[in-house]
Amino acid sequence: MAGFLDALLLQAGYNAALVAIGAALLGFAAGTAGTFLFLRKRTLVSDAVAHATLPGVGLAFIVMVSLGGEGRSLAGLLLGSALSAFAGLWLVEWIARSTRLSEDAAIGAVLSVFFGLGVVLLTVIQSLDRGRQAGLEDFLLGSTAGMLLQDALIIAGGGAAVVALIWALRRPMTLVAFDPGYAAAIGIDTRRVDLAMMGLVMAVTVIGLKLVGLILIVALLIIPAVTARFWTDRVERVLWTAGLLGAAAGYVGAALSASAPDMPTGPIIVLIAAGLFALSLLLAPRRGVLAAILARRRFQARVHRRQGLLALTRAEPIHDPVTLRILRREGLIRADGVATDKGRAQAAKIARDERRWDVAREVHQD
Repeated sequence: MAGFLDALLLQAGYNAALVAIGAALLGFAAGTAGTFLFLRKRTLVSDAVAHATLPGVGLAFIVMVSLGGEGRSLAGLLLGSALSAFAGLWLVEWIARSTRLSEDAAIGAVLSVFFGLGVVLLTVIQSLDRGRQAGLEDFLLGSTAGMLLQDALIIAGGGAAVVALIWALRRPMTLVAFDPGYAAAIGIDTRRVDLAMMGLVMAVTVIGLKLVGLILIVALLIIPAVTARFWTDRVERVLWTAGLLGAAAGYVGAALSASAPDMPTGPIIVLIAAGLFALSLLLAPRRGVLAAILARRRFQARVHRRQGLLALTRAEPIHDPVTLRILRREGLIRADGVATDKGRAQAAKIARDERRWDVAREVHQD
């Protein structure tokens, strides 16, 4: 516990503090970038983009080694992954637009082919002398052990650019997410907006590869946005809430990983995000499971109360113990089942209500 508190307070060493800050920045960028993808109901696109980065990493390593470099330059690897992700994104869009295949079928095809090609390339690289020490497998599940200041600066700079672009494009992306037909009617190019949306997701995916890996970056893009949706109905609030939830998951997950060195950072971050999702699913005031249960109980109580009062107006016996308990608790009947003055007044009001509904149904039979 002491180690975890030290890591939370950035007192666990330079590298741990660097990782925690970098993870928080990445989580904020991923949460905001995934919001419009979630609202547009295109979350599978992030999966395709993430898996499409793997062959780019392998090809970038091979090219850099063939040109005489050591092949482990992070900038070169990220550039290769970005080009590969762009190719996968373009291929998904082209297949969906030019063939009769649906977008999810195109995503499935591109995802599997690109990921298979990436695994083959990594296997080939591992057979090379330089490839054995390359550590490219870290791009699958992420690795923070060798994170440097320049890595954190890449995450910070790239994340800030992504968030700024999302804020600048929030209005057209909101229109396209909720009503693409109306957006097209008022002159918005929905295809370009979709490409911009997916391009921002691609940028976050690329800058997050080193930290959480291509498999887990998908979760960091989607889970904070889904979690934020439990708490608010306004798009801008969902946007910032998702960013804050992603940042919290990244920071706490990195701190927890630093306090237990054998624990992988990427999976811990995703598990923290999943924990926040579970809490929101249960405790959100309007959309949570607990709120739904309480609302249902309140509705049932209103039904029992109304039926009980109608029974009083008709001098009918009340046998339901739940109805009797509710009427007694509200002081509408005595312990012997006789209506109180308050109960008779409420029953008369309910009876007038019922007569009005009867008249309305007769007048408006349609």
